[in-house]
Parts: sequence; C-alpha cells; structure tokens
Amino acid sequence: MPGPRRPATRPVARPVALAALCATLLAVVCAAPAPGATAPGTGSSARAGVRLLPGATFDTAPARAALERLLPRHASQFTLVADPAAGADTFTVSGTAGAITVRGSTGATLLTGVGWYLQHVAGADIGWPGDSIGMLPARLPAVPAPVTRSALVPHRYALNDTDDGYSGPYRTFEEHQRQIDLLALHGINEVFVQVGAEYPYHRALQRFGYSAEELRQWIPGPAHQSWWLLQNLSGFGGPVSERLMRERAELGGRIADQLRGLGMTPVLPGYFGTVPPGFAARNAGAATVAQGDWAGFDRPDWLDPASPVFAKLAAAYYAEQRAVFGDSTMYRMSPLHEGGQTGSVDVGAAAGAIQAALHAAHPGALWAVLGWQDDPTPELLAGVDTSRLLILDGLSDRYNRLDRETRWGGAPYAMGTIYNFGGHTTVGANTSVWLERFGPWRAKGNSALAGIAYLPEATGTNPAAFDLFTDLAWDAGPIDHRAWFAGFAARRYGRPDAEAAAAWEELRKGPYSTSSGLWSESQDSLFSARPSLSAAGAAHWSPKTMRYPAGSVRRALDHLLKVDPALRGSSAYRFDLVDTARQALANHSRVLLPRIKAAYEAKDLARFRTLTAEWQDAMRLLDQVTGSDPNLLLGTWLARARSQGADRAEQDRYEYDARSLLSVWGRRSTSEGGFLHDYANREWSGLVSELYARRWAAYFAALDEALVRKAQPREIDWHAFEEEWARRTTRHPERPGGDPHRLAAAVAAALPPAAAGHA
Repeated sequence: MPGPRRPATRPVARPVALAALCATLLAVVCAAPAPGATAPGTGSSARAGVRLLPGATFDTAPARAALERLLPRHASQFTLVADPAAGADTFTVSGTAGAITVRGSTGATLLTGVGWYLQHVAGADIGWPGDSIGMLPARLPAVPAPVTRSALVPHRYALNDTDDGYSGPYRTFEEHQRQIDLLALHGINEVFVQVGAEYPYHRALQRFGYSAEELRQWIPGPAHQSWWLLQNLSGFGGPVSERLMRERAELGGRIADQLRGLGMTPVLPGYFGTVPPGFAARNAGAATVAQGDWAGFDRPDWLDPASPVFAKLAAAYYAEQRAVFGDSTMYRMSPLHEGGQTGSVDVGAAAGAIQAALHAAHPGALWAVLGWQDDPTPELLAGVDTSRLLILDGLSDRYNRLDRETRWGGAPYAMGTIYNFGGHTTVGANTSVWLERFGPWRAKGNSALAGIAYLPEATGTNPAAFDLFTDLAWDAGPIDHRAWFAGFAARRYGRPDAEAAAAWEELRKGPYSTSSGLWSESQDSLFSARPSLSAAGAAHWSPKTMRYPAGSVRRALDHLLKVDPALRGSSAYRFDLVDTARQALANHSRVLLPRIKAAYEAKDLARFRTLTAEWQDAMRLLDQVTGSDPNLLLGTWLARARSQGADRAEQDRYEYDARSLLSVWGRRSTSEGGFLHDYANREWSGLVSELYARRWAAYFAALDEALVRKAQPREIDWHAFEEEWARRTTRHPERPGGDPHRLAAAVAAALPPAAAGHA
C-alpha cells in the first residue's frame, strides 16, 4: 500500500522556505539555536520558523486574536505593544479607565500581562475551567500606576505526556486553541504537542522494511497513544486509519503554529529508539532490546541508539516531523520510562547517541526528560551535555528530603506537580508545599532550578491549583497561602463575597493543604470503585484514605450555596458549586460503605437494604448534579471520538478506544493483572449512571440474594461487565441539563451537616 500523502493544506518543506530567505537573515539564524519557536529561556518570539533575536519586533496579531477570543466584549479597550527593549519574559501594564496598554517581549507575555491585569486590577478570573468575565464593568478600571513584571524562571513548561489521552484525545482545534490561550494568559511559554505524533513514525518506518498496513496495526488508537510514545505499549485501541493520521498530523501542525505565533515553544516528541517487532531482522546492523512488560502489555522493542541504523532512522523521523510540524528548540523524550530493559546497551553511550541525533537534526535543541521514579538515571546524565537538558521534576511536591542538585548532579530542572492522575475528578493539591519549596529551592547557592513544570496527568479539572502553580513563576513572593486564596475567592466570581471567601478558606484548609511525604493527589471516590465491601479507592495507585478533613468540603458547599445570587451566573461559580457538591458526595461514600459492610456482616437485611438504597440514591443525585455542568459530561467525550470516524465501523472503533480508557483501560491481562481498570475513573454524568451505578447495583443485588438465601454471594466477572460497557455505543447528552444551584442544594440536603471547625 502506498504511503499516505502529507496533509494537503500544510507546507511540506519548511527548510526550503528558510533557504529562500536573504543571506543576511540566514547568517543571523545560523548563529542562533535551531529555527523553530522560542529559544529556551530567551523569551524571544518566532514567526514562520525563524527565531527572533533580542531587540527584534514581533507581530502582535496572534496575541490580539487570542485576546478577542478571551475577552470578546473588552478586547478593544486593550492596546498591545511589542516591546523590543523589554527584558526577556517581561510585561508592563498601564493605562486609564477604558484604555489599558500592555507592553511585552512576546505575544504570550502580552497575554500574561492581560492576565495580571484581570487578576490584580479588574478582579476577574479566566480559569481552567470557568470564568467571571461577565461581571466586568463596561469600562475597564484604570491601572493605578504602571506595573512591570518579569518571569522568575526561563522555563514555564506545561502538559504531561498523558494529557492528550486523559484530557481528550479527540479534541478539536478550537479546544486546543482555548488551552493555548489559557496557558499564555497564565504565563506558560513551553507546551508539549503530542497530537499527530504517530505520523512521523508511520512515514519514516516505511523506509525501514515495514508496510503502511503493518504500521497502522502497530500504532494504538489516539486515546492510548501517550503510552506508546512512552514505549509502554503498542496496537491497543487501533488501528487508526491513514486518513485520520493525516488529519491528526495537520491538527498537530496547526497547534505548533499557534504556539509559534505567540512566541511560545512547541515541545515536540523526539526519537529515542522505539521500533516495531522484527526490526533487527529487516535492517542489517541493527541491534534491538526486548523491553519486557508494562502493566501486562508487551512493550515495543528498543533500537540500540549506538547502532549505526539508529542515526539513519532518527534522521528520517526528524525529517518527516519537520515536514509537517516544523522545527522547534525543545524535544521531549524519556527512554526506559517506568521500567524497560537495558540488555547489553551502555545507557550513557545510548543517551549520548540520542542527543547527538537530536542535535544533528536540530543543533542546540533542548532535551526535556521527565523526573519520575528513578529517571533520569546517573548513567543517562553522564552520557549527555546536561546544559542542553531540562529535567521536568514530577515529584517535587510528593516526597520529602529532596535534593535535586545532588540527585541530578546540577543538571537544570523545573519544579513540577502532578496533582491529578488519570483525570480523576477530585479537588485538592499540595499547594502549601509549592509555596514552601519554590522560593528556597530557587534561592539555594547551588540551585539548578530553572523553571516550573505543570504536569497533571489531565488538565481542566482544578482551576485554583492551575492559577496558584503558574503564579509561582511570576510573583517575587513570598506568596502567603491564606492571602492568595482570599484573593482568588474575591476575583473568582467577579467581586468579593463573604460566603465565597468562607467557602474557599474551608477548601484552602482542607483539600488544598494536603502534605507531602507520600502523595501529590487526593483520594478518589468509592462510587467509582469496583464494588467491594472493603473498597478503599477506585484506582489501584491512588490514596486509600481521606487526605484532609471531609468536613471542610461539606462546609464549603454550604457557603457556596449562600453566595450572592447576583454572582451565580458565571461559569466559574457554576463549576465550583457543582464540583464541590460532587466532592462532598464522593467523600460521603467513605462514610456510607463501612455502614453497609457492617449491616451485611451482621446479616441485618433490613438495614442493609436501607443503606444500599441510600447509596444508590446518592449515585443518582451524583449523576444529576454532574450533568448540570458542561465539563462533567460523558456524552461530549464519546461524541468527539465518534466524530473522527468515516463510517460506522471506524466510529465504533474510536468510541471503544475512548470508553476503554475510562474503564478497562486495556485487555483482560492488563486490566486485571496490571491493575489498570478504573485508573482513569472520573465522576461524569453518564459514566456514573451507565457504568458505576449499574456495577454497584449488580453487586448489592448479589449480596442481598446471599443474605436471603443464607449463602455465599455469587461471583461477578467484573472485567466482562466493564468490557461490555466499553463496547457499547449508547448516546449521552452533550449539553448540561438541570439547575446547578437546585441540584447542589439537593446534595447538601441529602448529606449530614458538618459542625463548624470539626472534621
């Protein structure tokens, strides 16, 4: 089968365009890092693949377009000025009422200045998700005195390798564009771009003995591609059609261009040696190492980077990537992620060869590697030029007694957070740990801290955590934890409100004050757990007990219900209210289940039936309240997946890809033996009613029957139950329904009150 055509609407030879530039400009470019987006740490902007040098101007039109999307009613009151004289990553905000001027060093920095103005002057919030811009006055307030801010660190990185899978593998360009606008507004300058990453593999490997069809069978469905890129699995959820591969590559290229237009760096996947089965047999001189098992999946083979074939394949990969995505100055790779086998490979030499291949294609490019478990190892670090490396520390807020300079030999790193795993809908983060560590770590005499890394496994679930973590890079501080949350409460719904302040103080003291030592995320819900009387969590690797006093969320719900009715119209208020009601119900599941267990063990049938009926009522209410917010709908997730299929069979295949990630995750051996089932659990309307509630109902029916018959309960094949759900094609609402305030009030009425100041 002939290889797929490159997307017709994308330029396929960016280097040719560069060659056409005048000799003078070429000389300037050649003196800089590889053409692409922002050179790491410089804050300069890039357009059409050319890195702008300090003192050069840039086009403010992309930032203006983003501003008009973010603030459609007020964008005309802002003047955005490219400021060549500004320092790197610097903005200045000034102006009179209705005439605000923002000067900045890049398009993204201009938007960060707008974000600063909204937060500190206008008192409004554009969060992720939810905003209060509807409360802005018709004429924006004046800036009392000009304010200049510069980033404290050159690297402000965003997006985990898993974000595309857990946040939405079938999202539209407009959804990715919104994400970029929000990241720029909050000061991020480096963004991982995964969409379409399969395309360079598919193209390049056809030169190394594989047919297009073989490669389609090897490449997973979009929902599972994150873990293929991490060399954890292959094939599952696919195959992806060549048409969809081309469309995803085009989408990824548009995302990269969107970032470049704002002077942000598109961080692209680099090549470190993942190959299909049988590569060595098809390519003379190649040496591969079987990578063994990852959670029950056979990992793809690893091509020894020191073998001569590696350099050729890496060059082919980067050439195909460049043709569609353009160049960048930063590439993301984590060899031997979460295990893998080194065999006889010299890890230091392999790392050096990986970096050499990267620099052959992109001279001077930065290699971003995830700091996770034991990675990066001393052996890997010894083999590379660490001045061209950035470690994205995924454990900065999780464990204690961390010394990153000693651990990584002084290699530059970004302080990161992974407060969300699998896309769980659970509030909270170790926010006080961020404030306790960022300043002192940066101020150390031998500090190698060079950035922040926003790395939740899924984004768009926790607006307070997103706001505070990104503020670290721009606020000279120290940031006062209580004062920051008070300010957040004052702007979140458009103006100060005593009840909103009290609600967020409860949330601050509870789920947003969890400590380091073992966890960086809060506990998930027992409603979403596989049924068992002894269930302590839904995901195998999540906390098994409450990490904060449950009463804090319960009291926050009461306060939010009393917020001034004039402030209840914003999407920020509606999301926070629904999410807090959802969390209060989820926390109550940990009170109810032990009571149900006690009734069953006491063989008290009447009480067992009363309590299980209460449980099932709570799950019905949970489905209803989450159904009132657009961010908590299963229907949207499924509709996006089906929209990518050209016919019914392809639509069904992509829907299974999307459903399976939320439930079984993989085949039986991985779901059960690898404990992956429910890893991506989340309390979404439709998912609660069609899977979780049915699952618990079947379990309680089996226990009820056992009590009546005075026998052991019948066993249920839960994987078969969940796999049947994953194979369904039932439709669910794509728009919210019901009154969020009425439904949240119903949740409060169904729950016992929490005494003030008590758990």
